[in-house]
Amino acid sequence: MSQPTILCLDDEKIVTDTLVTQLTSAFGDAFYFEAASEVDEAWEILEELEADDQPVALVISDWLMPQCKGDVFLAEVHQRWPDLPLIMLSGQADEEAIRRLESQIPTFTFFKKPWNREELVALIRCKTKPVTD
Repeated sequence: MSQPTILCLDDEKIVTDTLVTQLTSAFGDAFYFEAASEVDEAWEILEELEADDQPVALVISDWLMPQCKGDVFLAEVHQRWPDLPLIMLSGQADEEAIRRLESQIPTFTFFKKPWNREELVALIRCKTKPVTD
């Protein structure tokens, strides 16, 4: 079985680079990691993974992005994949958007930037099932 993928979406490349580096360090090759800098790119990645029958373990998204707010993106992801764990990682998220997602999506968690690496890794461990050999 192939490793599930964690998708990281943020319009700031330094954020996705840091996330991928930290998560690769924490999880090794238990997951594949994909990074997107805009919502259209994230959808393209998700659709390619689905077409290739590759499992997605988790989506991490920023809230404040130019094309589309993260709450709208995550709500659409949830409609398509209702069991997929979702994390909004943001320092500027709208409180109402967070409350709405928390009430409507059982797999959603909000995590504030700047994040604590150990706490984020622990949260991801709780939400996912990495493949181990």
